[in-house]
Amino acid sequence: MNKKGFIFDLDGVIVDTAKYHFLAWQQLAKSLDINFTEEENEQLKGVSRVRSLEKILAWGNKTISQDLFDKLMGDKNEEYLSYIAEMDESEILPDVPRVLKLLEALDQPISLGSASKNARTILERVNLKSSFNAIVDGNDVSKAKPDPEVFLIAADQINIKPEDCIVFEDSVAGVTAANTAHMISIGIGSKDVLGHANYVFNDFTEISDDFIKSLINN
Repeated sequence: MNKKGFIFDLDGVIVDTAKYHFLAWQQLAKSLDINFTEEENEQLKGVSRVRSLEKILAWGNKTISQDLFDKLMGDKNEEYLSYIAEMDESEILPDVPRVLKLLEALDQPISLGSASKNARTILERVNLKSSFNAIVDGNDVSKAKPDPEVFLIAADQINIKPEDCIVFEDSVAGVTAANTAHMISIGIGSKDVLGHANYVFNDFTEISDDFIKSLINN
């Protein structure tokens, strides 16, 4: 059987940590007297922590010192970590384990490509870390999505050419990064948002075993 590389984003693809990011960013914004909405939180998907705080400050028309900026980033992460410390396997999104097990059974290399600096911790909490042959997260890259760096490193670590990789992503920036890297992009979410992906599914329950096999054999 052919070898393809399967690269998964984490937040919104394997687990839904967006709700925890929202709560943590909302707390931070409140401390600055900035109103922060769920719609704005959607715009932070796949975006680095630094860039996310810059966007929140711009929305609130606020300017702060670098010291306070650094402190707030640390505070946000501590708040977020307090939520993910309580995570368990029940938070894995539907049918993700089925797809991972199928890829393992078909001897296909699997990598994580996430902007999250807490990716390893989250995978450990939900007991999925051993499913990945390589993990590339926010600690391993210098350029955030939509730059393709995270996916190119992920492909390199599993020794698969970019054009032979398939990326599962839930964010506009992530799909753009996959397309820029000349990888097959599979959007997980709404077609209205992720229409620039090669394929779009609402979630993994819509992705059949036969579809996965067809990706491998193409």
